[in-house]
Amino acid sequence: MRQAAVFADAALRRVLEVIDRRRPPAQLRPLLVAGLIDPMLAVSRAAAGQQGAAMLRRVRLQPVGPPDHETAAEVFGCYSRADRMHAIACRVEKLPTGGGTRWQVVALHIG
Repeated sequence: MRQAAVFADAALRRVLEVIDRRRPPAQLRPLLVAGLIDPMLAVSRAAAGQQGAAMLRRVRLQPVGPPDHETAAEVFGCYSRADRMHAIACRVEKLPTGGGTRWQVVALHIG
């Protein structure tokens, strides 16, 4: 689960950077499954004009129960923007790709 935790931390940081328009959305393609990219663009447009950059503060990970306990995890954490704290959560799974298997975000909730 160590690899999943490192991946989740990096992926959530990149998601927040895309929302803040500090990174282009194309950089999320290798991290998120295809169906999550368009909703991210909508969140990014809605967040335009908010004050301060979003900063990931804490991330925790919990493996999913059997039989997926080594290939899926629920991730939850918080981020700050200006003087407010917000919640963020996702599910990561180890999925097969053209070059083997890799971790990907398959569900995402930003509060």
